[in-house]
Amino acid sequence: MTTRGAVIVDAVAYAQAVEDAVKASAAYYGAGTSVLDDDAYDRLVRAVAAWEAEHPEQVLAGSPTGKVAGGAVQGDVPHTVAMLSLDNVFSAEEFTAWTASLARRLGHDVTRYSVEPKLDGLAIAARYTHGRLTRLITRGDGTAGEDVSHAIGTIDGLPGELAEPVTVEVRGEVLMTTAQFEHANEVRTAHGGAPFANPRNAAAGTLRARERAYTVPMTFFAYGLLPLADTDPAQAEELGECAHSDLMKRAVAYGVNTTASTAVPGSTADTVEGVLDRVAGIAALRPSLPFGIDGIVVKADLAADQRAAGSGSRAPRWAIAFKLRAVEKITRLLAVEWNVGRTGIIAPRAVLEPVEIDGSTITYATLHNPADITRRDLRLGDPVMVHRAGDVIPRVEAPVVHLRTGEEQPIVFPESCPRCGSAIDTSEQRWRCTNGRNCHLVAALSYAAGRDQLDIEGLGHTRVVQLVDAGLVKDLADLFALTRDQLLGLERMGETSTDNLLAAIAAAKAQPLSRVLCALGVRGTGRSMSRRIARYFATMDELRAAEAETIQQVEGIGTEKAPSIVAELAELAPLIDKLAVAGVNMTEPGATPPARTAGDTADGGQATEVTEATEVMDATGGPLAGMAVVVTGAMTGALEKLSRNQMNELVERAGGRSSSSVSKKTTLVVAGEGAGSKRAKAETLGVRLATPDEFAALVADYLDAG
Repeated sequence: MTTRGAVIVDAVAYAQAVEDAVKASAAYYGAGTSVLDDDAYDRLVRAVAAWEAEHPEQVLAGSPTGKVAGGAVQGDVPHTVAMLSLDNVFSAEEFTAWTASLARRLGHDVTRYSVEPKLDGLAIAARYTHGRLTRLITRGDGTAGEDVSHAIGTIDGLPGELAEPVTVEVRGEVLMTTAQFEHANEVRTAHGGAPFANPRNAAAGTLRARERAYTVPMTFFAYGLLPLADTDPAQAEELGECAHSDLMKRAVAYGVNTTASTAVPGSTADTVEGVLDRVAGIAALRPSLPFGIDGIVVKADLAADQRAAGSGSRAPRWAIAFKLRAVEKITRLLAVEWNVGRTGIIAPRAVLEPVEIDGSTITYATLHNPADITRRDLRLGDPVMVHRAGDVIPRVEAPVVHLRTGEEQPIVFPESCPRCGSAIDTSEQRWRCTNGRNCHLVAALSYAAGRDQLDIEGLGHTRVVQLVDAGLVKDLADLFALTRDQLLGLERMGETSTDNLLAAIAAAKAQPLSRVLCALGVRGTGRSMSRRIARYFATMDELRAAEAETIQQVEGIGTEKAPSIVAELAELAPLIDKLAVAGVNMTEPGATPPARTAGDTADGGQATEVTEATEVMDATGGPLAGMAVVVTGAMTGALEKLSRNQMNELVERAGGRSSSSVSKKTTLVVAGEGAGSKRAKAETLGVRLATPDEFAALVADYLDAG
């Protein structure tokens, strides 16, 4: 590819750009593969269109502009009504200009708009005869598509039989959710195939596959409903007069999947401003969606407006795609770094050829674990698809296998710990240094002393390094045995700083069990989970006596995580005992242990049967009792100095349950300055919002309790 969407300067470059775009279209709409990612393709086609606008006399017959699927795909099953593409806009200004153009064409402002997410999948038409699904057809070149009826029965959301015996065509998008994509790659690689580069590639390849030894699920979302030649005339007339929003409601009634069941349901708006607000709301939710979207589709909702606007050869004039910034790009894997975390976990990190994604330059991305590298068959030098959305850590999806040159090299896994040289425990997918926390003791201690854990002021990274290098501290408990003379013997430690540090260490002994647990860094837990565990068991003795089945009673701990926590606590037993002897608190204020059946003991003499767990914060349950609360944005006023962890602790002291994500189960969102996607999602779901000042007033009696 020679242009990559750059400005075309002459006829030779234009001809090359046309050839590149057609090849990319053929690969993208055919097998679901391409040498260009979506963003590069969009820029290339826009450059071609810009050249053609200035040189209309030199437009090539094979140009992709003005053609469905770039003019590169054909089919053999005729569509009853042309299955067109959509024109694109990329900014609010371009969208506003489009609405003005549409209003001029109609002779009046659009009566009402429909607004839906633009799903990143493959368009198909599903034909139902007397309520039974009889045929699936791809969009093809818009006039005819490919018959993929062999896929009937493998697509979630596209029932084999409708709730009513009607003869209709349902149009929509077939895609893979994030979970389906991961499953598809596991199954595909297990059968010796190369992993799919991204969910759209996976959906396109799977939809067309006829003779595979395995099947993987896909999902369908409807975006259109229209009559067929043999549809009952009265019903055909009725469908033809329905607004788009009403057609989608009818599809749901038939049992067909639509976006109505998602966090970004289709909606309507009466004004351009209303549309743009909805566009912003959907865009803000994009990182949290379980499927990919690359824009928002805006349509004139009423059938009368659609008929008056008409359609061109490529796209309807009454609909537009408001494209969002790309979250996936193709770049190259240059190297793999192996980093050791504070608990001894050895994590691979991809070093990438720098690429701009979603407004940020990406140089590094997560590779999860060695098993994932092997499953995806990643190699050094590979062209790889990298995904980043919002604040999500960039990740390498998979190699773009069809772009390999043959010069790629295997990734060499470490045979010993890259930090300390010890052996590696490879028994689980996430490899770990056999030296455990002692491998990266400085990181483990720095984390434990942090503000949201034991909050030992004056014990920063540099001081921890000094203590470890001097041999004064070999584990967390040794901090509580430090003497004044030992500290004064360290470089740049005066009497005042020594006394202040000793006072901070002494104060840390009184921290609640939840913070002690967090400081220990039990794998599979974090600040929120440590609080839940501490509130549930109330004491360290109760927790250590619990078996995996009991620990599963804590919200968020499943069958896989519970045994790991039991094993971690057993591994940490000597350190926990040493901390207790040093006088560190091992109870959670305000919490009571779970009730036991007769004969149960806290020392593990019998299996524990939990019948009740009380998480009492005060006698009344607190003003947030029974509420799920999410805190987002910067706090102000009385809450300004509280860290996010302290805010979550405040929520729980007041009887609520803190959460990091907004869902239908969320009761309240505390939205401070700069609140973004979480506020938008709360507004979309109708969740109650509160300012920091409003929240501070609500929990005023608990502000000083921590």
